[in-house]
Amino acid sequence: MVATAESCTGGMVAAALTDISGSSAVVDRGFVTYTNESKNEMLGVRMSLIEKHGAVSREVAGAMACGAINSSNASFAVSITGIAGPSGGSKDKPVGLVWFGLADKNRLLRTECRLFAQCSRVVVRAKATQTALSLLENAIRS
Repeated sequence: MVATAESCTGGMVAAALTDISGSSAVVDRGFVTYTNESKNEMLGVRMSLIEKHGAVSREVAGAMACGAINSSNASFAVSITGIAGPSGGSKDKPVGLVWFGLADKNRLLRTECRLFAQCSRVVVRAKATQTALSLLENAIRS
């Protein structure tokens, strides 16, 4: 079973998984946590962590994945937090920056960052979705 915790993709990973017939056998649930408050309330991400590192960070992506696994019956959880644009970026965190987290029931397995530079919002979200699906696939296969 898998769970998703999505911010900038707004449920696109869960939608891609549930587009497949029979997905109810492997998809437990999805969390769309677009605001900092929802990350805290639904996934247990500490507000102090968000304040210290920002919502788009390795630390928050990891906490989102762990929160999703702890709040579900899933064996694996993937998280996504990023800046899809076209606004909202900064020098340190440009538009197209996306952090991913992957957890299993035992621990946070990994965090990973991608920069989908000079891409439209639609493309950033699509590439983030594809990356999250690949992370899940690789975890399940290993």
